[in-house]
Amino acid sequence: MDVGATVAKLEEFGVRVHCLALGGVDLTSSTGKLTMNVINAVAEFERDLLIERTQAGLSRARAEGKRLGRPARLPSEQREAVARQLRDGASVSALARTFKTSRQTVLRIRDATSPA
Repeated sequence: MDVGATVAKLEEFGVRVHCLALGGVDLTSSTGKLTMNVINAVAEFERDLLIERTQAGLSRARAEGKRLGRPARLPSEQREAVARQLRDGASVSALARTFKTSRQTVLRIRDATSPA
């Protein structure tokens, strides 16, 4: 796509672009434009296939029960302890220091356990 836009812009200035990798085809000629369109179509097709394969793999992993994404910073027992101490009035900063984690992790636990 970017190559096509660049070739079109150069053509406006009267520059003729020859692609040596394609046997010296002039990309500003009708044959060159056809060649570029075919190459663009194949590239787009490949990109769509990649997206489909990625989505299929993610769906299969979810169906197998695999947890996707970054692992939790604290194990479930510690998350429960943080939530309990937050309910008892402990400060976010103090809990972050106690459990050697970030304030943001403690805030996420608070937000996940607070009644909505």
